[in-house]
Formats: sequence, structure tokens, C-alpha cells
Amino acid sequence: MVAITYDIEIPSSIPATKMYKAVVLDADTLIPKIMPQAIKKVEILEGDGGVGTVKLIHFGEGSQYKSAKHRVDAIDKENLTHTYSIVEGDALMDVVESITYHIKIVPTEDGGCICKNRSIYNTKGDIEISQEKIKEGKEKALAMFKAIEAYLHANPHA
Repeated sequence: MVAITYDIEIPSSIPATKMYKAVVLDADTLIPKIMPQAIKKVEILEGDGGVGTVKLIHFGEGSQYKSAKHRVDAIDKENLTHTYSIVEGDALMDVVESITYHIKIVPTEDGGCICKNRSIYNTKGDIEISQEKIKEGKEKALAMFKAIEAYLHANPHA
């Protein structure tokens, strides 16, 4: 197995705790609402939303994938961190065992935040993932984050 890691940092003018709530705690209902073409719905298969929870993500019509199983590995509301893994589904493209995402929302001095996202692709065997696929993943993460940010700006009391 080969582990391919990439990091992305996205600055935002939204306060860190508000962004964490939207990106992590409310994501299952918020993302299908603001980006239904990407994610149609999220259903909990096991658990209560905390560590160990398994969710089934149903991708929207704008996605090339149908579904993925997602497992919550860690969640720390106090330190604004969240780790989850995609462990099953066509989004793994039969070349990846799992994808683990580590998210940390860091407050900035100006009242905004930086979203730090580390993605680790655990491939099957010696399979390499192209730079094009990695770039595509970064662009999707950026687009989702920016859509959430735009929603929070448009709906300040959300």
C-alpha cells in the first residue's frame, strides 16, 4: 500500500467556531442544501454522529460517483479538529483502500480562520495516483469550502 498525502490551507473571513460548526457539525444537512449537485443526502448507518459513526453519502447528479461510506475517526469540538475516512464506495475508484481527511480550523488574528485539510490516499498495492487526480480533489475541497463560506456570508444568522 502506498500513502499519498496532500495538504491544502484555505483562508476565510468567517470566525473559526462558526466555520467549524458549518464544515463539520452541520455538514450533513448544510452541504446537500447548498450543493445538491455534489451531495444529494447523507444518512447515518451506525452511531450517533460521534467517533465510530458510519455514514452513507449519496452524491448528487453533478458527481461522477454514486455513493461512499464515511467513518468518523475523531472529533474535537474544543480544538476545532475532525478526522474521517472514506472506507467504501465507487469514489475509491477500485485503486484506493481508503481516504482519510484531517481537518483543523485555526482562528486568525483578524477574526477569520484558516481551514487546514490533510488528505491521505491509501492506495491498493503499488498504485500511484496522478497529479491530475490530486489536483481535482483539491479543487473539489476548495469549491465546497467556498460554497459554505458564501452561504455563511449570505446567511449570517445561520
